[in-house]
Amino acid sequence: MPFPSLKHDPSLSIGHLAHFTAQPYIDRMPDTTPRLFQPLKLHGLTLPNRIVVSPMCMYSAQNGLANDFHLVHLGQFALAAPGLIFTEAAAVSPEGRISPGDLGVWADEHIVPLGRITDFIHAHGGHVGIQLAHAGRKASTYAPWRGKGAVPYEHGGWGVIGPDTHAFSPEYQPPRAMSIDDIERVVQDFVSATQRAEMAGFDVVEVHAAHGYLLHQFMSPLSNIRTDDYGGSFENRTRLLLRVVRAVRSGWPMHKPLFVRVSATDWAEGGWDLEQTVRLAALLEREGVDVLDVSSGGLTTEQQITAGPGYQVPFAAAVKAAVDGLQVMAVGMIENPEQAEGILRNGDADLIALARPFLGDPHWAWHAAQQLGVAPAVVAQYQRGNRLD
Repeated sequence: MPFPSLKHDPSLSIGHLAHFTAQPYIDRMPDTTPRLFQPLKLHGLTLPNRIVVSPMCMYSAQNGLANDFHLVHLGQFALAAPGLIFTEAAAVSPEGRISPGDLGVWADEHIVPLGRITDFIHAHGGHVGIQLAHAGRKASTYAPWRGKGAVPYEHGGWGVIGPDTHAFSPEYQPPRAMSIDDIERVVQDFVSATQRAEMAGFDVVEVHAAHGYLLHQFMSPLSNIRTDDYGGSFENRTRLLLRVVRAVRSGWPMHKPLFVRVSATDWAEGGWDLEQTVRLAALLEREGVDVLDVSSGGLTTEQQITAGPGYQVPFAAAVKAAVDGLQVMAVGMIENPEQAEGILRNGDADLIALARPFLGDPHWAWHAAQQLGVAPAVVAQYQRGNRLD
């Protein structure tokens, strides 16, 4: 069945294609099936396996619009049949972009280009999510290969906002402290972005509250010295995130899953930490969040990270042990199938997110299946290139 082009047939609705490709790992699997290739049901969505392509910024959009690069970049992963593919962070407002090249979902004109991507992924039996984000004080910066620090106004930069007036570093702009009106607008921006994500045909939305971006900035005592209802106590510092999550959940179909990404720790004294993350997880579960995506760091240049294979997995495990109904996704230096399988078998997480491994090998899911003794899901066009023996 050929993939119909929205460009040539504008009457086609966004996200209209049926998931007609067989999903190979769902039907009555024996207990011996590797956990990595066992299905996971999240509301009305059943993922065929536990492999997730993690959000990865590509800094390749213009005015937030997805283009052919994004279609090819994300579409290639669908041919390898991971359980879920995430877009990079998509800004909910122009000033919420990390860089001028960030993907966006702040305007209706973004819907059709994003719909091309969801249609392609759905046409090949895949599932796709979008990460909704606002960079706050870390906005208006260069893509990594173009420079460092703030982009000047004359080169396309813009003013940034944050919980208070402290910059992320001397190379970044000092933000304007957000007013209550600014906060209300940000909440509404997330709601509007959620509605556009639904129109574009996404199966999952994830609220980005990690890596030192706006919602994380409000959460951490190191980046939030406000004295109003949005600063000081744990309840106040998490108020904006909980408001955003509540608003997004109310604007997102109940049969579709909602993810939230958090940094479990700032890796810095006096900052956000694992104890607060566990406490927050219980609140997010009550707000209808289905999956907590557990990462770490990104808030301060003073962070002292002890990195190594699976170094963030203990954070995911701590959350999973504390909250019964919330599914947990582990991410960070998980490189090989045996490592991923061990994390799931140990009960440390329910899903495994990978970023760099998929950049190095877009067919990582195929190769993982082979290594773990599972018949890989190979699209018909690629079966001649698959070596099973």
